[in-house]
Amino acid sequence: MKIEEYLETLPNNLLSGEDTQLSEKSFREIFKFVNLGKNDNFYHLGCVSERGIEIAINEFKVKKAVGIDKNFEKITGAKKNLKEKNIQGEMICQNIEDSDISDASVILFWFTDENIINQMLEKFEKLKPETKIITIWGPLPDCLPDKVNFPYIINKTPFKKAPSLQDQLLAIFGVKCVDFVTAWEFAERYTKSIGSPEVRNDRFLTIIQTLVIWINAKKLGVACGEEIPESIQTYINIMKVHFDIDFEYLLKE
Repeated sequence: MKIEEYLETLPNNLLSGEDTQLSEKSFREIFKFVNLGKNDNFYHLGCVSERGIEIAINEFKVKKAVGIDKNFEKITGAKKNLKEKNIQGEMICQNIEDSDISDASVILFWFTDENIINQMLEKFEKLKPETKIITIWGPLPDCLPDKVNFPYIINKTPFKKAPSLQDQLLAIFGVKCVDFVTAWEFAERYTKSIGSPEVRNDRFLTIIQTLVIWINAKKLGVACGEEIPESIQTYINIMKVHFDIDFEYLLKE
């Protein structure tokens, strides 16, 4: 099967972040990376639970913390948990497209739905200067990142427009071209950040993401060298022979 067909069989949240529970370790990494602190109004869009809100308040002493999610059951449970712990965070059941985030200084946003992203991009562009939008894996569309600690990426308002996809990709990876080592390193960072109880699954996802990164770089003309690296070809063959997942057609498009 083609890789797109295989990815459709995976839980949507594995790639999109929607309905994903980030680990406490990931939240702390993100908050340290963005230098979250007492002067910040923090918003977690698509929060699922109160976990990030609790850490932002208790450990990073933010002025305000708000979680927004459309799932009524999960927001109800999150409100209950915060109340039981006497934590003054705010949990809102709402589509994020309808949310009021006008006083935000830091926003955590992890979605891949283009309609949602485009609607939110319009809202983000109206925020006060220096507002930080944190995304995971990729930056906001057509924007150059202001700061990267992959897979965590910061775009600050007003956004810096990327001249091209090539410029955006190289800015994320911080290299002049993408080789196998870069693709593997960044894929591994991603799988470690989202966590998994099965290490074997993490490695499998790392291989897939490595191939996706390198092939995208190749198609954009920013892979190192003209030849396919031996390691990339080996993993392409393993995916085809042992898992019936086809990557080769992507190189022919």
